[in-house]
Amino acid sequence: MSLLDKMLKSGSVKTSAILSKSAFFQEKDPIQTELPIVNIAFSGSLDGGLIPGLTVVAGESKSFKTLLGLYCMKAYLNKYKDGVALLYDSEYGITPEYLESYNIDINRVVHIPIEDVEQLKFDMTKRLNEVDKGDRVFVMIDSIGNLASRKEVDDAENEKSVADMTRAKQLKSLFRIVTPKLTGKDIPCIAVNHTYKEIGLFPKNIVSGGTGIYYSANQIFIISKAQEKDGKDLSGFKFTINIEKSRYVKEKAKLPFKVLYDSGIQKYSSLFDLALEGGWLTVATQGWYNVVDKSTGEIGGTKRRSKDIEADEEFFENLMKDKDFKMFIERKYKLTNVNGENNDREDDTIESDTE
Repeated sequence: MSLLDKMLKSGSVKTSAILSKSAFFQEKDPIQTELPIVNIAFSGSLDGGLIPGLTVVAGESKSFKTLLGLYCMKAYLNKYKDGVALLYDSEYGITPEYLESYNIDINRVVHIPIEDVEQLKFDMTKRLNEVDKGDRVFVMIDSIGNLASRKEVDDAENEKSVADMTRAKQLKSLFRIVTPKLTGKDIPCIAVNHTYKEIGLFPKNIVSGGTGIYYSANQIFIISKAQEKDGKDLSGFKFTINIEKSRYVKEKAKLPFKVLYDSGIQKYSSLFDLALEGGWLTVATQGWYNVVDKSTGEIGGTKRRSKDIEADEEFFENLMKDKDFKMFIERKYKLTNVNGENNDREDDTIESDTE
């Protein structure tokens, strides 16, 4: 028996394997959402999408966090007809009618109301233990930011007003336990979280929950928003997915998209800026644009306003099939190597464990 065979057979971990044959590193099957900018945020590629592991989506109130999670849930259930979604709900704001309005099959969604971090930890651990590798399960937590610790609840019920030093530690414990199960069993998990402003002259957005969330997550997205105006009138909001941490996309990358009152999510609004930057569109006059034929350099068609081009489904669907455009996206966003850099750096945009 060779030394390699001895090392394989002598251990107690049944899933041990030669690295080149390990099931842990088989190519993952990305789940494409219907929003190109979300697929880029997860993978740095138009052809990528949601993959197994923990993704934290944080932001202020009404900043598209829950909706991003629901788009991922919809994509997962649409791809896997035998798939099941676990919805851990601490905010009680999602109704069956709301999910059905986004064409989510509510008969395959297990709704789990939760009141504290410990309840989430115990229940999630128990359910994930029942999942076999190959089972199609999607997990969404809405939200971490709204969860108290059991001690905080008990103190309130006993009319005690004392600082709670346990919440961040319990969250760290939760993700230490469930993250290996999520990754090992190919389960994607979207955890919605809150941000708040730190005190200071130049305040940053702080992700609540302590360091445990930051270290455990494959990806952390912080979503910001700004008003979108048509002249002087408010017409909607421009959201930006800020890549705070990722194993696949360059950190600090910014991915904007629009949501308008009269027409909802502008699916291609994010691609407009990229097409302009890459030379597939050019400025005709202020506020007006022309399409450019990249193969010849010729400017074609009549000039159009940005909102008219953003609504041109045929143009953007063809653009997303363009190999040069795909390569342009990947060069801009995809993390290919980190020579001379340390990816495991600590960051000052996370909350202390003594929350």
